[in-house]
Amino acid sequence: MSDRNETLPYPEPDAQHPTLVIPGADPVDEPRSGRRRRRWPWVVLVVVLVLAALVVAAEFAARSMLPGIVRGLVIEQLDLPADQQLDVDADGILLPQLIAGRLDTLRLSTDAVTLEGVTGAVDVTATGVPLRGGDLGGADGTIRIDQDQFTSLLASTDLPIETVEFAEPNATVGGAIAVFGIEVPLSLTLTPGAVEGDLELTPVRVSVGGVEIEASQVGADLGSIGQNLTQSRRICIADQLPAGLTLTGVAIVGDEAVIDVDVDGAIATDPALLEKGVCPAS
Repeated sequence: MSDRNETLPYPEPDAQHPTLVIPGADPVDEPRSGRRRRRWPWVVLVVVLVLAALVVAAEFAARSMLPGIVRGLVIEQLDLPADQQLDVDADGILLPQLIAGRLDTLRLSTDAVTLEGVTGAVDVTATGVPLRGGDLGGADGTIRIDQDQFTSLLASTDLPIETVEFAEPNATVGGAIAVFGIEVPLSLTLTPGAVEGDLELTPVRVSVGGVEIEASQVGADLGSIGQNLTQSRRICIADQLPAGLTLTGVAIVGDEAVIDVDVDGAIATDPALLEKGVCPAS
């Protein structure tokens, strides 16, 4: 080879000889795309957290508003005083139930309310509560009354009742009976219960003139008077409760009589079930 055709060196890059750039091979594009992709999980997480916060806020709002709404409806339906104390509580997450239009479980309680002349503390648990009208799926509750209110429930019995004292699980009624034309003090200890919707009283002890007599001997000692005293009594109290309530149990607990009731689900739609019930003619 001739020295006249020697290879020349590649020129150094400068302004006159710029470096060529291959289209689509910009080295800056790749890191930017990577940063963009890395941001997406954070964006999704923020959206999820915001939605969760909104759901929680809506749940709290529903729980704060529901008691007032239910309280107003109950007071209106039962014609209770505007300042009636009434606690309301619902089970579970409310939003799905509100959307479905039915509450799974609703609890109502008050320390003192008067229903058809009977005053006491009431606790009611209702299930399947429709929010757009309709019958309840079911309901039951308890009514707790004191000695005076319990005495009024016994007004229709022929027992000589002047006083009532509770001594769990019994109630002792005091009065007087006529024996051979003489008024003799009587104390009769009874165990209350419920049978087919009626209040049942079962005598366990009898005291006549301060002398306690075995129940099995009362009939022999006092004849027909004694036999009448020791018989179990069924007393209808349906006419002292709303017609939609059915007595299912009675027990003396401490200084109260606890009355268990079953609630007709139609009480939410039938005004007649809020009126006093009726006892069959004797």
